[in-house]
Amino acid sequence: MPNIRPSSDLRNKYNEISEFCNLNTEPVFITKNGKGDLVVMSNDTYEMLIGKMELYRLLDTGITSRDDGKIMPAKEVFATIRKTIKSDV
Repeated sequence: MPNIRPSSDLRNKYNEISEFCNLNTEPVFITKNGKGDLVVMSNDTYEMLIGKMELYRLLDTGITSRDDGKIMPAKEVFATIRKTIKSDV
């Protein structure tokens, strides 16, 4: 069930909202004049969400490359990675 709070709670109950966000991976929805306005979440939850979005973007890029015929055998991929690692050392 979503945690929905009025905007006044940001000022009056900040510590309670912060504790909730840091103990749970759920956001708190803040309303203003009865309508949705903001979403508050912990830094860890935000980083996890951004990480997932980046993973999905990379997966989509890979699928698009495959569909466009831009593929490379795994042996070549790993050889390229090894070469890159050796040149960085």
